Amino acid sequence: MPEHRELRLSDDVRLHVTVSGPADAEVTVVLLHGWTLDGRSWHRQVADLRERFADRVRLVTYDARGHGRSSCLALRDATLAQLGDDLAAVVDEIAPSGPVVLVGHSMGGMTVMEYAHRHPDRFAARTAGLVFVSTTAEGHTHTVYGLSPRIARLIRLAETTGAGVLARCGGWRPPHALLRALRPSIRWMLFGDRCDPADIRLVTSAVARATLRSIGGFRASIGAQHRLETLTALGGLPAAALVGDRDRLTPPPCAESIAAALPTAELTVCPGAGHMLMMERPDEVNAAVAGVLDRVLAAPGAGGGDPAAVATVTP
Repeated sequence: MPEHRELRLSDDVRLHVTVSGPADAEVTVVLLHGWTLDGRSWHRQVADLRERFADRVRLVTYDARGHGRSSCLALRDATLAQLGDDLAAVVDEIAPSGPVVLVGHSMGGMTVMEYAHRHPDRFAARTAGLVFVSTTAEGHTHTVYGLSPRIARLIRLAETTGAGVLARCGGWRPPHALLRALRPSIRWMLFGDRCDPADIRLVTSAVARATLRSIGGFRASIGAQHRLETLTALGGLPAAALVGDRDRLTPPPCAESIAAALPTAELTVCPGAGHMLMMERPDEVNAAVAGVLDRVLAAPGAGGGDPAAVATVTP
């Protein structure tokens, strides 16, 4: 049975962490969710990895600060840099030894990059594999929402203005009635050709748990991040990058640039899929994570690369 924990960080934010598998497993897999979501978004991957690898792997999901069952945050801490520091704390506390495979969706993938950028020695000493799902290392450079550039600029202006307003709303959460009304817009923005009704209900439920401060506050940091240089310095880690060709938030050029920066990364483009690949195309995501894990498990004791292989960049 999964074990639920509360990890208290140095600033008193409490992270809700779910762990399954033995503490002495050969590899720990940490799965990081996207913006406005929570750890439940990985439920199909957790079930598949448990069936495939049994007690050889330990699985960790957690709700980022201000999301899900984790506590709220100060507005100044609604940054990817802070999320990178939080990931470092989770790895140190929950998986203090052994190799770690990091799997990040959207904001979660950007969090992994920030961890590598801000804590290069710790990252290199522990990280044995990477999977990037529907994410980017270039902020909103390629985000045009599947529309013309002119309309995309107008939407981005409205989005960023609205985010600034929401960021000042503190710990309030979106009203359920409003989210029900917005469900068609959420479906259009996040999913591709097909959408299981259960998945849109799960996504809407996750958004309802995120604080307005988190929904608005992280937007500026997400749009501004650029970490291709950090990825280029990571060397030969087993890696994978996946994207849907109908992804309106992190379209294929985002994954292509990640794969170009990480020559070991296997690139998968899923036809007809949108931003929620772990729900829309669970088989492809499961296979990619399992492929990276197979490579890591084939080299017992591999605890990541040489710390010197990760460029030390001043945060």
